[in-house]
Amino acid sequence: MEMSQSTKKKNEILEALELLKSKKWVDLTHTFGPDSPHFHAFNSAEFKTLFTHDDGFFAQQFTFPGQYGTHIDAPIHFVRGRRYLEDLELKELVLPLVVIDKSEEVKTNPDFTLSVADILEFEKEHGKIEPGTFVALRTDWSKRWPDVEAFNNKDENGNNHLPGWGLEALKFLFEERKIKAVGHETFDTDSSIDYQKNGKLLGEYYVLDQDTYQIELLTNLDKVPPKGAVIFNIVAKPEKASGFPVRSFAILP
Repeated sequence: MEMSQSTKKKNEILEALELLKSKKWVDLTHTFGPDSPHFHAFNSAEFKTLFTHDDGFFAQQFTFPGQYGTHIDAPIHFVRGRRYLEDLELKELVLPLVVIDKSEEVKTNPDFTLSVADILEFEKEHGKIEPGTFVALRTDWSKRWPDVEAFNNKDENGNNHLPGWGLEALKFLFEERKIKAVGHETFDTDSSIDYQKNGKLLGEYYVLDQDTYQIELLTNLDKVPPKGAVIFNIVAKPEKASGFPVRSFAILP
């Protein structure tokens, strides 16, 4: 008996799943709690036990801002009239992953800001960055987690010193390379020094103004190759949300 078209498709999907599960999976998500590093304007998370097993079941209540722990920023987070989290399509959340490694530079310069020249240098070694990709900036800043003081890296005047994307680099990636989304290991898209200079997060506004999303506070990018992996950004679907903690992971080639 000839196999139906739907059965063939089902078998292809199951075969694809079997292939994916044979590969290495890397969790790109921090475990977070009330004592975790977070954006300074937010209150710390609160975890409350509502019922214990002595009551018959274990249940908790969680209180935290949408932008907490490893999280996704929807376009509406910075830009009026752009999409909420619920409006993002499922296929947007699964993308080819490119990782630009600048961890060595950050070791000696915590104010490192990615430039167009850095991207071109990456492409000389790894080839042109393809359209529709998710580009992550690896700085190894995530290795400071969960030490709040080390993560914030404040100077004697109370100013943070954290690395990030330069605005021109972001424009190059979105406008010239036609990428889809970005991610990084710090609280913000912009480096702290750029924020202090500009008085606002120009890079973060620019990214979200492309009507796309970004993932912040990623980890384990040192376990992912420069090219060839795929990132999955699995997230809850709260109503009219600007962002939410995400479970991001990569499947390696």
